[in-house]
Amino acid sequence: MTTDKKILIVEDDHKLSQMLLDMFAAEGIGVMRASNGEEGLAIATEEHPDIILLDIILPKMDGITMLNKLREDEWGKSADVIMLTNLSTAEDVHKATEAGAYDYLIKSDWKMADVVKKVKDKLGMSE
Repeated sequence: MTTDKKILIVEDDHKLSQMLLDMFAAEGIGVMRASNGEEGLAIATEEHPDIILLDIILPKMDGITMLNKLREDEWGKSADVIMLTNLSTAEDVHKATEAGAYDYLIKSDWKMADVVKKVKDKLGMSE
């Protein structure tokens, strides 16, 4: 089953982003990938993915800065963004929420299969 839904993974851990890419592709979801915030912002504003999975600690531009810059874009104001990070302080969660993140997931608390399910739910693809 293929869908016209597409997501953007902004993650500098190549193994993790490849695993997510493979899992989403197996679900028929189109996947784009960026390994830093600058690249992620450029892809997001050009391709308009349905959901962005965004890490915070990234080279060139961190995830919070990318999210704030995304919100300055007309399309980006309402883009669905799920933070997927290892940072778990209340301050980090607050910054992401204030910038308009739809959800905030701590990598160590989530199985990647559950992250895929959460994204599918948000895309309206639940079984």
